[in-house]
Amino acid sequence: MTHNPLLQFDGAIAFDTIRPEHVSPALDHLLAEANSALEKVVGPEVPADFDAMSAVLAVATERLARAWGAIGHLNHVADTPELRAAHAENLPRVTEYYTRQGSDERLYAKYRAVAESPSAAALSAPRRQALSHWLRDFKLGGADLQGEAKERFAALQDRMAELSQAYSNHVLDATDAFAYFASADEMAGVPGDVVEAARAAAERDGQAGHKITLQFPSYFPVLQYGTHRPLREKLYTAYVTRASELGPVELDNNPVMAELLKLRQEEAALLGYPHYAAVSLASKMARSADEVMAFLRDLSRRARASAEKDLAELRDFAARELALPDLQAWDIAFASEKLKEARYAFSDQEVKAYFPLPKVLQGLFGIIETLFEVAIRPATAPVWNAGVRFYRIERAGELVGEFYLDPHARPGKRPGAWMDDARERWLRPDSGRLQTPVAHLVCNFAAPMGERPALLTHDDVITLFHEFGHGLHHLLTRVDDLGVSGIAGVEWDAVELPSQFMENFCWEWEVLKHLTAHVDTAAPMPRALFDKMLAAKNFQSGLQTLRQVEFGLFDMRLHTEPDAPERVLAIAREVRQEVAVVFPPDFARGANTFSHIFAGGYSAGYYSYKWAEVLSADAWSAFEEQGVLNADTGRRYRQEILEVGGSRPALDSFKAFRGREPNIDALLRHQGITA
Repeated sequence: MTHNPLLQFDGAIAFDTIRPEHVSPALDHLLAEANSALEKVVGPEVPADFDAMSAVLAVATERLARAWGAIGHLNHVADTPELRAAHAENLPRVTEYYTRQGSDERLYAKYRAVAESPSAAALSAPRRQALSHWLRDFKLGGADLQGEAKERFAALQDRMAELSQAYSNHVLDATDAFAYFASADEMAGVPGDVVEAARAAAERDGQAGHKITLQFPSYFPVLQYGTHRPLREKLYTAYVTRASELGPVELDNNPVMAELLKLRQEEAALLGYPHYAAVSLASKMARSADEVMAFLRDLSRRARASAEKDLAELRDFAARELALPDLQAWDIAFASEKLKEARYAFSDQEVKAYFPLPKVLQGLFGIIETLFEVAIRPATAPVWNAGVRFYRIERAGELVGEFYLDPHARPGKRPGAWMDDARERWLRPDSGRLQTPVAHLVCNFAAPMGERPALLTHDDVITLFHEFGHGLHHLLTRVDDLGVSGIAGVEWDAVELPSQFMENFCWEWEVLKHLTAHVDTAAPMPRALFDKMLAAKNFQSGLQTLRQVEFGLFDMRLHTEPDAPERVLAIAREVRQEVAVVFPPDFARGANTFSHIFAGGYSAGYYSYKWAEVLSADAWSAFEEQGVLNADTGRRYRQEILEVGGSRPALDSFKAFRGREPNIDALLRHQGITA
């Protein structure tokens, strides 16, 4: 056991030596520790005292969480059949422990005793907030349930964890299973670097032609630029039918979704809530599902005229200039790109040449260092793939935090982009030592080709800044208590504030000119090209807003309506009829790969993106008023938003920074919506 890398907690995780055969032995040890700690902390020898209880239980469960987090992370970024099997074998054991701990009435009673003791008033504000969250979470974790109800609640947690993992696996496997080898004629119009990468991928497989997969950097440029309409239709159809009844039965997510929704409804009923959305919203800023749906419908109303205008212009252009009078779903990205090029005289491909990843990172790090008074330094640590980088963040020579950056798409890696915490900041009660935070920042950009660096689209740059916003929220915290340090304890509908806030820098000339260097000439982006990009910033913003409203309303209806498990596809159509102006073909099965709400923690919470966008746009207004690289404003933002993490309500943090409550005007202005 002393050589098991999952049990080494003193330094960086030994990702390069973790093997599937390490998983079960490590969890045997860590679960035994956690169970022992749980029994000890509820006994008479540990007083009802915050520090005394943390020194026993938090130490053991934090070790378990870090090891299990490392296993889950590898399962997402370096999937193998052996690792997947080890993860699946242990998932019920870990879920069972956390469910049992979260519903243990003895532990619940002891935390209530802490909260009711005279010493509670002397606790720091972060600790009072953590204690309040724990008491709330005990109720949500079934601590008030008894007998058969408690047993059933625990069984629900196990089964829902299995289903979420199965959903995620189906999406990954369906994505990885598809490949099409296109001819040179079929690749007409596709950018040269994408063609070259597809040709190289085919050669590696011993095939002729160009290998196109459903990984985003492979398939989407074909939809966006490819002039061969049948190939666009083929790829679009494959993409929107993944993990559905229209593909292999063993990867169909329809029964998974139905069962998950039924079990979530049953969980809500056991806890005394009218529906699962009410359970989800118990720990969010929004007060009710009705409030969320009213917010989304109001946003839909405001954006509709703009969206209808966007679509009318696109249809007219496609018929007039592209000989596409019957604009189909697989034509929209292509026609939109051509319209943007015609209207603003630039293409995403032209822009992409100015964004080599090393230059973008240099510029991003410079912004962070200027505004938040830190230094970012390359460092070394064991990694799971040769393309992963590792960095330290320092202030005045003192370590603040560390992060891994995994930028490129590859087989065995889940699609999308995300930030995960690998370790929280914590003043450890067992050693008195300050533990600094560590984060994983994961994207799926196209990989470099040969000697040329990876090139990012402007959307990729925005994605990178977005994930770094999450990372900074986790890494720059000054809170020393688990549960409210960094992003922990932040209301889910406010957690996107720092991520969406960072996106704004990607539209500022004073920032962007330092992010760019042409891949061939090293020349910075010309101001004229940036001005064209800025003019196009709100291109189709009405359509994009309605798309997000559609997703959020679909999610909320799924989790409030009793018959939703049998009506997933019908609800999707009804929501589309209510708020959308673009309608995909009947065979599209977007819900079957909607991992955010079925496998990613956003169930009855997808609205959070638009909700938090109101907060982030309004916060950004302070930088617009005082200078986007104003160090004083950056310091206030860091101190009032990033450093406090979840140690106080997000609305209080916003008001402390902005001096007032948020309003929607800045968001509408930023998106060019005047309704």
